[in-house]
Amino acid sequence: MKIAVIGAGIIGVTTAYELAQDGHEVTVFERRLAAAEEGSFANAGLVAPAYTTPWAAPGMPLKIISHLLSRHAPVRIRWPLSRQELGWMWKSWRACQPETFVANRQRMQRLAAFSRERLHQISTDLQLEFDRSEGHLVLLRSAKDQAQMQAGLQVLRDAGVPFKEISPEEARKIEPALNPDTSFHGALHLPQDEVGNCRQFALLLKNEAQRQGVHFAFSTTVASIDPTVGESASGIRLHLAGESEAQHFDAAVLCAGVDSARLLRPLGVKIPLAAVHGYSISAAVREPLNAPRSAIMDERYKVNITRLGHRVRVAGTAEIGGAPDDQRAGTIQTLYKVLHDWFPGAAQISSGVQVWKGARPMLPDGPPLLGASGIPGLWLNLGHGASGWSLSCGSARGLADLMAGRQPEVDLEGLDLHRLMP
Repeated sequence: MKIAVIGAGIIGVTTAYELAQDGHEVTVFERRLAAAEEGSFANAGLVAPAYTTPWAAPGMPLKIISHLLSRHAPVRIRWPLSRQELGWMWKSWRACQPETFVANRQRMQRLAAFSRERLHQISTDLQLEFDRSEGHLVLLRSAKDQAQMQAGLQVLRDAGVPFKEISPEEARKIEPALNPDTSFHGALHLPQDEVGNCRQFALLLKNEAQRQGVHFAFSTTVASIDPTVGESASGIRLHLAGESEAQHFDAAVLCAGVDSARLLRPLGVKIPLAAVHGYSISAAVREPLNAPRSAIMDERYKVNITRLGHRVRVAGTAEIGGAPDDQRAGTIQTLYKVLHDWFPGAAQISSGVQVWKGARPMLPDGPPLLGASGIPGLWLNLGHGASGWSLSCGSARGLADLMAGRQPEVDLEGLDLHRLMP
């Protein structure tokens, strides 16, 4: 088939690659100048199926309220809030019911586990070399932090995820550069989790897709989607900004992040997507002996510190509302604080620091949407939120199988559009 993929973030690139693997003629349309320029640009890089979980969790509304006046809040609401964002928050709070949360968490973790396997297979088959490291250490500052984690540990046991609760002394053996002046209660070690540079992988895979014949049309905005039904012309027409003539395809896959909702609305498909922004700072390693070896998460502040080759990246915060381009200084200072608490002197922060704020397209209940849109020829692969990197390879393979009429290797129950229907 002749297939269009709309969006060249990590979701769009992996989708284009998998479709090309199946022998389709693929064109990718991307409004930016290059691939992985938005939500895939400078994320934490954590590939952690055990920590791939819905934001809509029991107790989350109270946590958000309690953080309203907190200086270092991991979740933050900013003004102004649009009517759509208020509606999204209401739907999200309704999805915090325990049974809904458990079902959605299982869906996401199942997909994440398969996605990690697919990531490894692609990386091995294509011999892709990108910044990566193994292991994940969750640092618990207090006994309260440890107690609050216990319910989640049972989930890991039930899923057969290997982990170990360890003492501060054991944690320092795994990460010798941890600040000796910062005391903490304990840690959780997840040896099978890993870190990988999402943008590097996306660019490498884009090159491989091009070798397989995929065409990438950058600086090209899809203005609208027009399904065509008839004996002589069935499929999808894409109207591109600045072009008078539409382009015709047998099918199209929508991977356009938050902009997906705009493209679907005229077709009568309403998707409650919201931009939940995350922040990161990236800096060159100052002294390797003082830098982390892999991934560390500060459980209290929900901030990740990851080692990506010769750089350290500090990422965190879930922020909804406010102006998309307005970087909150206080949030950036929280990232610096957590870095200084655990790895002072690890990074060169006096100059050359890359500060990033990115929109993560999230559905109110957490899991993404994979599958048919209800519009003939139009497919969905969107709404992965902060877990796009962890879910990308598995989502792409699963969707390609669906489009080919094959049974996917991973169970995609609850990930189609029917989940959002009342």
